[in-house]
Amino acid sequence: MFNLYKLQLALKNTWVRVALLAALALAIGLAAWTTEVAQDASPVLRSQDISRITALATQRDKLEYLLVAKPLSEAPRYIYKFKDAAALHVVKVPSTSHLSLEREVLLRNGIPYAIAQDQWLASHKAVLQDDGGAWTGAKDWLQRHAFDIAVVVLLLFVLKFGIPGMGMSASVISPDQLKGSLDDLIGMEDIKQEVLHLEDMIRNRHVYKSHNIDKPFNVMLTGPAGTGKTKLAGYLAKRLNVPLIQASGSALESGFIGGGSKALNALYRKACARGNCIIFLDEAQALFMPRGRGEKKWEDDTANTLLGLLDGVKSSEGAGVIWVVASNFDDSSSQMDEAMLRRFSVKINFRLPNKSERNALLASFLKRKQDGCVDWNDMDLDQVAEITANLSPALLETVVERASMISIQEDKTINTDMLFRAFERATIGLTDRATTAEKERQRERIALHELGHFFMQIDPFLRAGMPLAEVKEKSHLLKISTESVSKLGALGYVLSAGDDLSLRTLEELERDVIQLYGGVAAEELFYGARGISVGSQNDIQKATRMLDTMVNQLSMYSRSKLDYSQFKREGGGEHTLVQVEAKADELYSYTLGAIGDYRDAMDSIKGVLLERYVLSKDAIFELLEERLDVRTLGPAPTLVQAA
Repeated sequence: MFNLYKLQLALKNTWVRVALLAALALAIGLAAWTTEVAQDASPVLRSQDISRITALATQRDKLEYLLVAKPLSEAPRYIYKFKDAAALHVVKVPSTSHLSLEREVLLRNGIPYAIAQDQWLASHKAVLQDDGGAWTGAKDWLQRHAFDIAVVVLLLFVLKFGIPGMGMSASVISPDQLKGSLDDLIGMEDIKQEVLHLEDMIRNRHVYKSHNIDKPFNVMLTGPAGTGKTKLAGYLAKRLNVPLIQASGSALESGFIGGGSKALNALYRKACARGNCIIFLDEAQALFMPRGRGEKKWEDDTANTLLGLLDGVKSSEGAGVIWVVASNFDDSSSQMDEAMLRRFSVKINFRLPNKSERNALLASFLKRKQDGCVDWNDMDLDQVAEITANLSPALLETVVERASMISIQEDKTINTDMLFRAFERATIGLTDRATTAEKERQRERIALHELGHFFMQIDPFLRAGMPLAEVKEKSHLLKISTESVSKLGALGYVLSAGDDLSLRTLEELERDVIQLYGGVAAEELFYGARGISVGSQNDIQKATRMLDTMVNQLSMYSRSKLDYSQFKREGGGEHTLVQVEAKADELYSYTLGAIGDYRDAMDSIKGVLLERYVLSKDAIFELLEERLDVRTLGPAPTLVQAA
């Protein structure tokens, strides 16, 4: 029985609608061709016998008319009809014979003839066909409409499969192809527990269904790049023994309206065809941005499609599909779409490893090397872990791989010093001593500038009366260099270890600003206020951003705890500029006054730095023991207190 409801559903499908239109167009075309053939229903006698034309000289009295069709073509036709006869005679001759026939037979014997006009030819198309019947006519029609047919076929292909190279590239990885395990996630015990909990939720869905939790488990992974989000998705798929369909969020940007939605739906269909599986959508932070920001309605189509898919299909076809979506941002660091966030019942936030976890990660990476590649007797991983604060596991692995490259080039085993150099190469980049050597007059300024940063870093500890040994322990300095760095566009730098502290206080932020001002203050101390160079531009920009955060966003110097930056967006909050300038003047004035107590020490150490180009932490503090008299320093001012 004909089902009208199924027909209505089918007609809602774009592919079905286009296919019907194409079939209709083809039917109309064939009907038109049939009509053309019907117009020439009279019998046609075809031949290629030239003697039939020469015989017309004796049959001219019977001849009703003679036409020459397409005389300039490669195969002209002679079309003639006898009186009282219905048949048309068509003789096809070679172009080389036509001129001879015209001159020797038609003109010499005075046989009247005419050239067939286009109008006549259009109404007698079948007359010009070669033998072959209906198929010959159909072939001729297809040839005439080949371009139209090609356009229709191409349109159908694009609608069904998309433009080649413009669709989403998704790889299907079977569980046996996935490498590694959850044990490879060094440290991160809190994250491991989240994954184990998620695994239990997926394996025991019936238990959670008893609590009315029956929708698909959508998982959101957030955190800095290189923290293991992609690997974790693979570990989960391997533990659950299900295939992993991996795609990148950037692949959704096809450049065509509706391209992202089509790619997502295709991805989902691919997953449904495999039953139980995990769809891992990496680098999908753009899909989490709030919708409705643009004026174009289709800009949110991809996010809307994802929302629908994450909400679960009402049928059972997608019951075994688990969405795992990764983003480098979370709702605490950036504004995200509330509806999208609600779709995720499980959120796992990745973090950067702490010092003990960095130690374990470095040891794990080094143990993968063959025996003899690492000098474990000359390896202090605690020290390396300390200097690599705020580095992700991926960057730590890069440091180890860089150390291996240096080891191969120098034919030496990997030790602590080599890891230090690898860390510098991975974070700072290539250094060039020759560039600064050519700029001898600038090297003194660079040396004083970098020493200014260093002395203002240790200034609070020295003024608190700490021994140099304790100051050395607290200092994050690794080295001072007057070598150029092309990556930073600098002719010198101070390399310091990072700090695991993420919640910095007002006092610590002020110390950071003072340390940044140390370089420009040193230049003013030795060259005067008009001798400050443009080399301080980067330091001043960083200090400005920090002061803007302290004054405008955190309201650290006001009893009214407001985020004044929001008023700025509305055209207000200009009065906070005065407060930023006042605080910047206060901190720089302190820096300029404090650095004057170190003038002699800086002048003395400068010569050694110019000679050696680079001074390590050990070398710097050895020189301080010899050349700095801490007794000449005044008491710690109230602006900055020692830790």
